[in-house]
Amino acid sequence: MVFVISFSDSNPERVSKLIQRTFPRGGGDIPHHKEATDGKPIVVMPAPSIVVIPLQQHIGAPCEPVVAVGDKVKMGQMIGQSTKFISAPVHSSVSGQVLAVEERRLANGAKTMCVVIRNDGRDEMVAGEKHGDLRKISAAAIREAVKNAGIVGMGGAGFPTHVKLNPPKPVDTILINGAECEPYLTCDHRLMVEQAEQMVHGLFAIMKATGAAKGVIGIEANKPDAISQVQEAVAEYEQLSVAVLQVRYPQGAEKQLIKAILNREVPSGGLPHDVGCVVSNVHTAIAIYEALSAGKASYERVVTVSGGAVVDPRNLLVRVGTPIEELFKFCGGFLGEPEAVVCGGPMTGPPVQDLLGPVVKNLSGVLALSKEEAAFDENFPCIRCERCVRACPMGLTPNLLGEYSNKGLYRDAERLHLRDCIECSLCSYVCPAKRALVTWIKKGKAGLAAENAKEKVS
Repeated sequence: MVFVISFSDSNPERVSKLIQRTFPRGGGDIPHHKEATDGKPIVVMPAPSIVVIPLQQHIGAPCEPVVAVGDKVKMGQMIGQSTKFISAPVHSSVSGQVLAVEERRLANGAKTMCVVIRNDGRDEMVAGEKHGDLRKISAAAIREAVKNAGIVGMGGAGFPTHVKLNPPKPVDTILINGAECEPYLTCDHRLMVEQAEQMVHGLFAIMKATGAAKGVIGIEANKPDAISQVQEAVAEYEQLSVAVLQVRYPQGAEKQLIKAILNREVPSGGLPHDVGCVVSNVHTAIAIYEALSAGKASYERVVTVSGGAVVDPRNLLVRVGTPIEELFKFCGGFLGEPEAVVCGGPMTGPPVQDLLGPVVKNLSGVLALSKEEAAFDENFPCIRCERCVRACPMGLTPNLLGEYSNKGLYRDAERLHLRDCIECSLCSYVCPAKRALVTWIKKGKAGLAAENAKEKVS
């Protein structure tokens, strides 16, 4: 069963005694580094003078621009859309004039088509249809509103949410992922503390859209204030509960979360709906609430700015399209030269290649790490210690997967369930030889996909 706590059980000592759920295989205890921001309220960052808004901020088909150079736009106005089902429209985060529609570099170094807008500072807004009463809106209308608002998974994956709200199989439970197990990141933590009721309303909308009867919010036990606020927000609803989760990485990974809370095993190659559930992010649920209640499009998000090389780490509400370097400047700049700058969390996030790259919908954090915090692959010979095998939460053999992938033996890696790797990086983290296991595994997945594509063509 899921362990549900009462409001009075929210202090840290009491919560630690109530931990009941975690996944059964692998995982590990890693430094949290959350103390710099977990107690800091969300601060609204002023919009920049110019925003660069990518037309693909999601998994699926990129958007085509629906504005041209010289056009006047309003905040919340659609500036890009696609006719493909797996896609999500893109909206302006400021009011102003379109300066360019051109290719620009993202933070990870990749290039994509972007709409560049000069902010006029007026914040003139266009809003979509408002739905104040959830009882009076159909499941199909919820999905349409979510699609029109351009909402995607804001926990990192960026999958179009309206697609997820239309599962091909019946689901009985919605899980809200409040684990936030990556080090440094606290944006979801702060949202649960400050906007628990909005998250709960978003959860109800997801339940209605999917036909699910139950909702569970999973929160790691190192967030007692969030547990308190969320438990209070769900107290009057029998169909909702809070699951206190053990602090263990990668507790927030989708398959591990499902196993921990529902004791259901997503099959190899399967998805959550195969075991009767849908998993959504805290921020995504709040965005759904805002889309329905205020007609608000997805054009801003909360980003954790942290790391030992940041003067004043904070949680910031930021407009999409804001250059990442502006976030660091708003937080006082750097304490010396950062050893590494990362998008998202340090375990799974890619390195920042361009500080002028813009904030996108699924960016949960930007980290400037000091020399003491940063670690790099050194690739000493494997000593066959099997620490990576014992740590793998998917029960794989990362040592062999990495070796085969690095040598181009993609079919051998496939036979060892290469595609089941969730890329949590725990194998690389525990490796005493500091081997680039996850980097090689990603290479293997790309190589396997390329081989499969060639076979289809031939």
